[in-house]
Amino acid sequence: MTARKILFLVLDGISDRPCPELEGKTPLQSAKKPNLDTFAREGICGIMDTIAPGIRPGSDTAHLALLGYDPNRFYTGRGPLECEGTGIKMHPGMIGFRCNFATLLHDGNISDRRAGRIHDTIALSEAIQRQIDLSKFGVEFTFRSGAGHRAALALKGKGLGHCVSSNDPKKEGVPPLAINAVKQTKKDKKTAAVCNEFIKQANAILSEHPLNKERQRKRLPQANTVLLRGAGEMGVFEPFSQKYGINGSVISAASLIAGIGTALGLKRVHVDGITGSQDSNLFGKILAAQNELRSQDFVLVNIKGADESGHDGLAKQKTAFIEKIDAAIAPLRSLQECIIVICADHSTPCTIKDHSADPVPVIIWGDGVRTDDVVRFDEISCPKGGLNRIPGSSLVPTALDLINRAHKYGA
Repeated sequence: MTARKILFLVLDGISDRPCPELEGKTPLQSAKKPNLDTFAREGICGIMDTIAPGIRPGSDTAHLALLGYDPNRFYTGRGPLECEGTGIKMHPGMIGFRCNFATLLHDGNISDRRAGRIHDTIALSEAIQRQIDLSKFGVEFTFRSGAGHRAALALKGKGLGHCVSSNDPKKEGVPPLAINAVKQTKKDKKTAAVCNEFIKQANAILSEHPLNKERQRKRLPQANTVLLRGAGEMGVFEPFSQKYGINGSVISAASLIAGIGTALGLKRVHVDGITGSQDSNLFGKILAAQNELRSQDFVLVNIKGADESGHDGLAKQKTAFIEKIDAAIAPLRSLQECIIVICADHSTPCTIKDHSADPVPVIIWGDGVRTDDVVRFDEISCPKGGLNRIPGSSLVPTALDLINRAHKYGA
């Protein structure tokens, strides 16, 4: 039997390096994960350079590459994609930023770049949208909350450039930076001025907001400033359906991944209780994927919590979350007429608390797949599999071939 559907399950940042807390094992090696190991045993495995050997992928460039869109051609910055993911319709030429709500102390220093990983910031974003005035620049803006502490800012107007710096100092205990033009053009200088004015007004609004007053009473970090980074100009993407001849959906709590999907024309699916963190509703996400496969040819599911643990350097927490993922994906083993691709988008080693260029393990499972001798899903076992070492751009074409939707090259 030939499969007809494709499920892309991207376990964000799940790949790692040996961890001292785990007696030299990676979280994947240490975790009890019978379902992932079954997929490995029944499928074909390999190791993957999402972009290329030695390149540390961002989550944005990684997902573009996994979907077959060369980041060198299509990537203009993370900001516009974050904006798309929060529901802002980005048109070519608009400038976008990814944002964090952060905690600014009275001494002018940042004490928490994520404001205690705050959730439910919609009231804060609505206050900013309602009260900030950038009309003196002839600029319109849209500011929306994303998952957790994240948000996005879109600018629309004449004479704007995207080559500007960030006000994020990338560490705590220091003041936020001024935003400057990276290229000394009139457009970029204007954007820098707009951003600095936006931040100034936002700080005044947030410092008096009732939500922050309540957090102050509870001795929680206040979300009283906004950090802007990842500036980019919205480009033009070939629709996924036009590129591959199939329709698709995206399921992700992360605004970035949802934004990439919607920018490519994938249908965004909302699932109650998904957060992009350890408390995400994974079972709901998997159920939604199964439902989407009834009508869609392709479904991309991003699960992000392991990446968060990697950035925080919590190897045991990452191991526990892998086991949570494994339990949630059990229903996928009964899928019929479907090719399942399971991989990471990048490695996030707990020892460095950041993305690395380490290649990531990958499984392809389903009807027509040639199996190999690999029986475990981890960074050491999968490289011994039949896929060998492949680039991320090979995954969609390989899956399309397995559902008999690939085009012949030549006569």
